[in-house]
Amino acid sequence: MASAKKITAGNFKRYGWVIEYPHKTSAGKKKNLFRIILKERGNVGWRIAYLVVRDKEITKLEQHPDSLESFEPVSGRSLLYLAAGKEASKIECFHLSKPIILKKGIWHGVVTLDRESEIKITENAKVKSIYSPRKVLNE
Repeated sequence: MASAKKITAGNFKRYGWVIEYPHKTSAGKKKNLFRIILKERGNVGWRIAYLVVRDKEITKLEQHPDSLESFEPVSGRSLLYLAAGKEASKIECFHLSKPIILKKGIWHGVVTLDRESEIKITENAKVKSIYSPRKVLNE
């Protein structure tokens, strides 16, 4: 597996979106800035969760075929493992240093580099989870 990468809008677009204000400039510093990053069609509802990560290694990946999912770091240092397919050779690792949104169906797993990390998660109110077989990670 490759070493962890710093998250940028460019290297993350295969998996989803970085939650940040795009092309922010210092012009008009006295005004608040507001921008909708993503709006999903329909009225599916959503939920907010709080994850305390204590795992130090990835034993499986999961995906949600019908839900976008945000990961918003609160404390600690975490690594986010992602794959658009099931091949272990295509798993990428990112430092979860910025809040992000994963596309539907992206395989993912999180580990902490500290004793524990804390992450805010937002996703559909009802979420179908699919877990990868162990062999996906150990090929």
